[in-house]
Amino acid sequence: MKGARRAAVLAALVTLPLGLAPAVAGAAAEGPVFENGEAQPVFDAKDVVRESAWVRAPVDSDRDGRDDEVYTEVVRQSATDRGLKVPVVFFNSPYFSGGNDVANHDVDVELHVPDGRGGHHRRDGSLLRAEADERIRAAVGPNAGPITSGRYEAYFVSRGFAVVYAESLGTGKSTGCPTSGGRNETTGSKSVVDWLNGRATARDAAGAEVEADWTTGKVAMMGVSYNGTLPNAVAATGVEGLEAIVPIAAISSWYDYYRADGAVVAPGTFQGEDTDVLAEYVHTRADREVCKPVIAELTARQDRVTGDYNAFWDERNYVKDAHRVRAAVLAVHGLSDWNVKLKHVAQWYEALKQHGVEHKIWLHQAAHTDPDTLRSAEWRRTLNRWFSHYLYGVDNGVEAEPKATVQREDRTWVDEAEWPAPGTAKARVHPWAGGSAKGGLRTSAVPGQPVVESLRDDSSKLAEDLVDLPSSGNRLSYATRPTSADLRFSGTARVRLAISFDQPAANVTALLVDRAPDGASHVITRGWTDPQNRTSPDRTRPVEPGERYRLDVELEPTDYVVEAGHAVEFVLISSDHDYTLRPKPGAGLSIDLTSTVVELPVVGGTKALRRSVG
Repeated sequence: MKGARRAAVLAALVTLPLGLAPAVAGAAAEGPVFENGEAQPVFDAKDVVRESAWVRAPVDSDRDGRDDEVYTEVVRQSATDRGLKVPVVFFNSPYFSGGNDVANHDVDVELHVPDGRGGHHRRDGSLLRAEADERIRAAVGPNAGPITSGRYEAYFVSRGFAVVYAESLGTGKSTGCPTSGGRNETTGSKSVVDWLNGRATARDAAGAEVEADWTTGKVAMMGVSYNGTLPNAVAATGVEGLEAIVPIAAISSWYDYYRADGAVVAPGTFQGEDTDVLAEYVHTRADREVCKPVIAELTARQDRVTGDYNAFWDERNYVKDAHRVRAAVLAVHGLSDWNVKLKHVAQWYEALKQHGVEHKIWLHQAAHTDPDTLRSAEWRRTLNRWFSHYLYGVDNGVEAEPKATVQREDRTWVDEAEWPAPGTAKARVHPWAGGSAKGGLRTSAVPGQPVVESLRDDSSKLAEDLVDLPSSGNRLSYATRPTSADLRFSGTARVRLAISFDQPAANVTALLVDRAPDGASHVITRGWTDPQNRTSPDRTRPVEPGERYRLDVELEPTDYVVEAGHAVEFVLISSDHDYTLRPKPGAGLSIDLTSTVVELPVVGGTKALRRSVG
């Protein structure tokens, strides 16, 4: 939140609207109570009014000639019928009505080659059945009757916040079509915020108009995964009234969910999924025929052939619109999340910082989950203070607290001024000969003439298995000596390769590995690229076999401590079985070690790296 808006919020402390004065705690409370900057549970969470409405959205995504409607459910304190006006915590989801049994795309295909030279992209219609979908567990709850949140509803309602649920377009009782992050979904979600501020209309089941005259118009959005992505999307419109968002494990650019620098890359555990598969999964409205052409367009426009960034993906890129954000953003992510990878929160958070948006980041050690599942009292306290400040104007100082809260490997929580950690700087290491077994990884470059080492792709082998092979023609591995002190990475690592290929298409995968003294390995982070997109994600250019190219691989951001006595390894493979397309084995890759460098985001920079590994 920029300075002028922040001042306006704080000014509300002395101009609270009627009904917001502190009240005596108890089941019959008629106003909120705050202690130590936190809203207190003074309302009876069962003494509520529940109502349903269909909010009109100015978009016709199902092309039936009528504006789409967003099915919405409201849970508000009964005191709002007696004049109390309250702010809203808004949960929007495509998952409230469950999901469909959907098939994923085949990933055992050959890679695309421009102009039909030397290879082909096989899409034979053979599809793989999706595994059990973890996403539904991230949803607030199934729509078997009223939508409820067992985790948060009673918590917020008892503290003076109304709770609003909405089904995303094309799902449940909403009309319209799901489009996996498309503009229509954003518009539908935004329309609920507009309705809560008197700028949109809604009807009940009988067709009568429903007004949200019980709210102050101040809204916060939060959710996990897709449910957390929608808050990012709506905030990026700059809609007035959306004062705060808490995106948890949320997508910030859909291209980076299903692609990586020109490569077709899957979210973790969902190999073969894409925007069309996800849209079909959540497409739970009663009349599903009407959206078939819309979903077919997703299949065509998402371009699984070249993997290029295009207008389809640009529509689903919220990072580019970070300058429009008015809401204060509490961004939350798991450091072990390989479904929605850490790049999403890292790039979103950096863009918010650059544009002066009020921000805080909360990083935990778990994977794709709500931090509330970690049973951290500090999480509820932070969430309460965030909403008390930005929705009620309570002067609790939350905006001045350290910007980063990071859970360390021992599960303790550490507050830091910012993220990446202050003092982080690029530190370089260079691979030395011997990579088919185990080459060195040193702070000094390989001297003398070019040293070239090679590998051959075998997409049938797991990356983690290749990492642990003592010697292999399918990977190159380079390791530092054991560290003499703990070494912390915070941010994004990159590998700058001098590389050539013996075929006109190949995957390129880089891994950063923690090797324990007993030989156990842990993949810290990984990254992928398509050498045909070596100049830009939006442009495929042919690869000439035998020609050497400069190729950068950006690994997923991380915050990780390599313990003293462990080694750091850089491993290069071609296809990554669990993430990339899987062509037939055989593509050859060769790198010149004298011109290849690994850039690590080290807290303390080059000095800290040299102290640790020499």
